[in-house]
Order: sequence, then structure tokens, then C-alpha cells
Amino acid sequence: MNLQQFFTILYARKWRAFTYLGLTVLTTLVISLVIPKQYIATTSLFMEQRGVDPVTGGMMPTQLLSGYIATQADIIASHNVALRVVDHLNLTADKKYQDDFLKRNGVGDLRDWIAEALIKNLTVYPSHESSIIHVNYKSPDRKFSVQAANAFAKSYIQTTVDLKLQPAQQNADWFEMQLNSLREKMENSRENLSSFQQVSGIVNSNNRLDIEDARLAEIAQQLVVNQGHTYELTARKQQLTKALKNKSFESLQEILDNSFVQTLKSDLSRVEAQFAELSVKVDRNHPQYQQAAAEISNLKKKIAQEISTVLEGIDSSVAASKRRDEILAAELDKQKTKVLALKKQHNEIDVLTEEVANAQKTYDVAMQRSVQTRMESEASLSNIAILNPAILPQKHDSPKITLNLFLGTFLGTLLGIGAALLAELFDRRIRTPFDISTGLGLPVFGVMTKAPVTKKSRRSLGASL
Repeated sequence: MNLQQFFTILYARKWRAFTYLGLTVLTTLVISLVIPKQYIATTSLFMEQRGVDPVTGGMMPTQLLSGYIATQADIIASHNVALRVVDHLNLTADKKYQDDFLKRNGVGDLRDWIAEALIKNLTVYPSHESSIIHVNYKSPDRKFSVQAANAFAKSYIQTTVDLKLQPAQQNADWFEMQLNSLREKMENSRENLSSFQQVSGIVNSNNRLDIEDARLAEIAQQLVVNQGHTYELTARKQQLTKALKNKSFESLQEILDNSFVQTLKSDLSRVEAQFAELSVKVDRNHPQYQQAAAEISNLKKKIAQEISTVLEGIDSSVAASKRRDEILAAELDKQKTKVLALKKQHNEIDVLTEEVANAQKTYDVAMQRSVQTRMESEASLSNIAILNPAILPQKHDSPKITLNLFLGTFLGTLLGIGAALLAELFDRRIRTPFDISTGLGLPVFGVMTKAPVTKKSRRSLGASL
């Protein structure tokens, strides 16, 4: 079929095509006028991208806008939000919904059924590259469309708050349980430290350890000094003993420093000088000679006794110094044992003190986090606000009569063309020379066109008749 045939067929069967077109347009118009008008109310929501947590003051993670907005749109159209709308508008008490529910067998819960019915008339779409979401609700009742759109917005905001509060409340409860355990652990650590301090009698281990260390150093110093003194006395004793054996103690420092010995030696020298004079003048049996000799002997005995006393004093000093060495050494060992025990106690106290500090630190951190989570669980704050609440729509959204008529005209035209072609298919006619040459296979010698009819020809034709 060429284009000439197509238009020829349409022209020949134009009334059939116009009939289908007219019926389609008329049907579209009737349906558009009969179906109930639908009104759309729109509520706009603004979602703030917060950088700082209003409760803790900390930095909040940056959210991807596209994914975040899409998630919020899904939440708005969720069954949970729809249930809140049902409760907010008290739709379960509406007779219309009750009757519709019973007409549909009444299976399930009325509240859930109404929620699903509301979701079917809900449309949520975000603005392009914006933090604004539009909530549309379609209903034949323009007032109800406004109520439903605003109710969905409010229910969504409350749902987002609850979604934040629920995990925060769970965290707060968990931290509360942990705090009880940490508090008990901290108190046990403090009790262990206090009990150990009471048993050991140590209040400030550092001060006592410093005192005992100083005492240990002092005893050690005294022992070293006394041992040096003992060594010196022992050396002097050995020197005196040797001099006594050799009878060469006259030049010893201890003898030279003894004033009584020096006095006796002076007296001995004086008496010996007198004795030398008397020995020249008198005989051995002379009383003066005997007296001088006796005096010399007496002085020598006294000198020997005094030297012996000096030696005995040195012996006593050596023995006393050695005893003091032993006492200081024993006291040093005792002090060492005491310091070691005190250091052990000090280390144990340090460990217990560290346990108390760690328990306190852990408890403080947990307490701070618990307070924070408790505040978060009680802070009904939302980063979502109603930018534009829904208002009463002045015009219906559907049906769109002009658009429907345009679509009906387009569809009717297609139906009319199809009907004309289908009728031609079942009732084939010769309408063009091309139909003879192709359809019948006969050659075409000429085409007789319809002559134009004038007024004169009409009169002549009428006269002949």
C-alpha cells in the first residue's frame, strides 16, 4: 500500500473513522466528567545538615545527601509512619473506612489496612539537589488531603525522633548497668587499698620509705666509720704489743701523749740524777742511797703500770669498737630487711593505687558517656522541620479534562484509521489505477476523471431528461 492508496481509503471511509473518533472523544469526556475529582495537598519538609551535635557539641559525620534523602523518603512512605497517621487522625473510628474494610472481606487488622490504603495515595519526592522533600497526598476530599499530608509530615518527624531515641535509650540502659559494675569494682579496689594500708600500718608509703632509706644510709655510714676506727685501733694495738716486747715503747705516741707517764719519767730522771750524786758520796748501805734506790724502783713500777694501763685501754677500745661494728652490722642487716619489706609493701600499694586510679578513670569515662547517652535519649530534637504545611487545594489535580480530550482525540484518530483500514481489508474496492495493475494484473490504458459540473451543463442535462 502506497501513500495514495492510504489516503484514498481514509477518504472513502471517512465517516467510519470520524464515528470512531467521535465515540472515543465522547467516551473520554463522559468518563472525565463522571469520575470523582482528586485533590492533592503538598507539605514541604526541610532537612538540616548539622555539623555539630546539639547535645554533645561534637562533630557529626557528613551524610551523603542523595542517599540520606532517599532513605528519608522511604521512611515517610513506611507502614510505621502510616500507622501513626491512622492514630493521629483517629481513622479507625471512621464509618467509611470500617464499611470499606468489611466490603473487602475484613481480613486482618483494620488499622493496618487503613495504613496501607493511605500509603497508596501518598507520593514522596525530593527536590533535585536540595534538602527539601515534598509530601503529596491525593484524595477526593480536599480537606482530608490537607489533613493527611500534614499528618504524614508530623508523624514522620516524630518517627525520626523515636528512631534516634530508641537506640540512645538502649545505650543509656546498657551504660547504666555497666556503671553499677564499674562502681562496685572501684569500691572494691579502694577497699583493698585501705585494708592493706591498715594491715601494714602505712599511710604514706613514699615518706616512710624515704625515712627508712635515709636511716639505712646513716647506719651504713656509721658502720664504715666505726670499721675504720676499729682497724686503726687494732693497728695501734699491734704496734704497742710489738714495742712492749722489744721494750721500745718510749717513743710511742700514746706514751708521749700521756702526761702522767711523762711526769713520772721526769721524776725518774730527777731521782736518777740525785742517785748518781749520792752513789759517789755515800756507800750502798747508806740510808739516803737506799731511799733513792727504792724511789727509783718505785717510779719505774709506776711507769710500767701506767704503760700497762695504756695498753689495756687500747685493748678495751679495740674490743668496744669491734662490738660496735657487730652491733652496727646487725642493725644494718635488720634495716635492710625492713627497707626491702617496706619496698615490697610500697610496690603492692602502688599496684593497688594504680588499680584504684584505673577503676576511677574507667568509671569517670563511663559516667561521662552515660550522661551523654542519657541526654541523647531524652532530647527530642530533630533536624527536620515543616517548611510549608499543606493548604487547601483550590483546583483538582485529576481528572485533567483537556489532557484527557487530547489523548482521547489521539486514540480516537488511531482507532478511526484502524477501523477504516480493517473495513477496507474485508471489503476490498478498486479505488486507484494501482489497484488494477497490482490487484488484477491488467494493464491500465487510461484514467477517466470526473468532469466538472457547471450550471449550464446541469440545465442542459435537465432539459434532455
